[in-house]
Amino acid sequence: MLPKIVLTLLQLSIAWIFSGQFRGFVSVNIGALDIFLTAVVVAVLVWLTGHIGALVLKDTPPPSAATLTACLVLALALAGAAITLIPPVTQIVGSFLKEGVPLRVYPLIGAIVGYFIKR
Repeated sequence: MLPKIVLTLLQLSIAWIFSGQFRGFVSVNIGALDIFLTAVVVAVLVWLTGHIGALVLKDTPPPSAATLTACLVLALALAGAAITLIPPVTQIVGSFLKEGVPLRVYPLIGAIVGYFIKR
């Protein structure tokens, strides 16, 4: 149980810190749909961190290609980037927090949920 908690925290922190930097390497600006490219970057970072974590942490199997697919699907469509295109949803979520929620959080949560659903 502890390795899974450590892996989840590691995935969250790595994807949160480096997603903006890796997104900066691609100089395509597609307006409101830019969040979808960010979601792909976040999902790949979560999956790669899962591979590296599996090498370091005991009793943690490496993720499969199906896990990457689940990360991408949830980060892009269901729980991630598509939700940001619906302003009432982001306003409701932002109203519960004082400072609001950055848009990067939605694909990050979707990728983490997809990673552990497929595990």
